[in-house]
Amino acid sequence: MLTDGVFSCQFEVYGKVQGVYFRHHAMMKAKTLGLRGWCMNTAKGTVRGYMEGRRHEIDVMKEWLKTTGSPGSNVERVKFSRKREKEGYGFPNFQVRSDAAIIKKQQISKKNPISNSGISR
Repeated sequence: MLTDGVFSCQFEVYGKVQGVYFRHHAMMKAKTLGLRGWCMNTAKGTVRGYMEGRRHEIDVMKEWLKTTGSPGSNVERVKFSRKREKEGYGFPNFQVRSDAAIIKKQQISKKNPISNSGISR
């Protein structure tokens, strides 16, 4: 067993979680709890993330993700990986990751919708 008590956990939140400031509220809650890591929107309409911190704070954040979220959000379900004990922190803080990859994918689809839809001419 490692001695510093740092754990990590991945999560994915399903429901109405994009366009409702969910990531910002998640970041603020994580920072309040002293958690580190990140969260980001996905192309399939979910919010994915990774958190690391003390066991109790991760448990509090898991409950917040399942039951609270941001005003205007509607969380249908949340998937979590198993908590893993790790040696120290891998991130300096908790941050919202950019949607740049998602935006680029959507722009490519809009430029050539026929070839990206699987329909051939």
